[in-house]
Amino acid sequence: MALSVLFEDNHVLAVNKPAGLLVHGDETGDITLADLAKDYIKHKYNKPGNVFIGVVHRLDRPVSGVVLLAKTSKALTRLNEFFRSKKTRKIYWAIVQNKPAQESGSLVHWLVKDASKNVTKAYAKENPAGARSELNYKLLGNQQGKYLLEVNPITGRPHQIRVQLASMRCPIVGDLKYGAPQPLPDKSIALHAHTLHFEHPTLKTTITITAPLPAAAVWKPFS
Repeated sequence: MALSVLFEDNHVLAVNKPAGLLVHGDETGDITLADLAKDYIKHKYNKPGNVFIGVVHRLDRPVSGVVLLAKTSKALTRLNEFFRSKKTRKIYWAIVQNKPAQESGSLVHWLVKDASKNVTKAYAKENPAGARSELNYKLLGNQQGKYLLEVNPITGRPHQIRVQLASMRCPIVGDLKYGAPQPLPDKSIALHAHTLHFEHPTLKTTITITAPLPAAAVWKPFS
């Protein structure tokens, strides 16, 4: 599988992850985005031995879009801190089954993850076992009975966008885990990490990366 590189310099590598590819290894042992990135660096620069690639953040396996990787340990440390301190801004596009009651708004929930089932539940009221989670959304358009939302997560919790949109009766197309009525043919979900704004770890300038939409048929009406 070829790596789709969106941006690269001496410190960072931004790629467009296809749906279905793991970012980091798990119990399946399947090939990961990190594996592909190491192979890419090794062959492009003819590097012998081990290649350093640091995973800065992740996307769920069925989600596509921008993933930022670090090529040096210094960049990884700084980028991790930028993500923790919210010096980044992430914009996702999501195609949902239903039109939201309000065309734009903010959602706040307390999310509790059940690791044994790999599912997250959203609570509208403060839950001592949960993590406060917030996102902003707005309706961009509709085609063929489906609705395109732009989503800006303020926090970064497991399955946050998926479960929070489902909580307002707008499950993401193809997301059976959170209420979609049927899967997509490629088992992806219609959630795409479209744009990432981040501070460069050494240049101290703001970099903006945008990932083209997937070629899957579900995205065609919105391309």
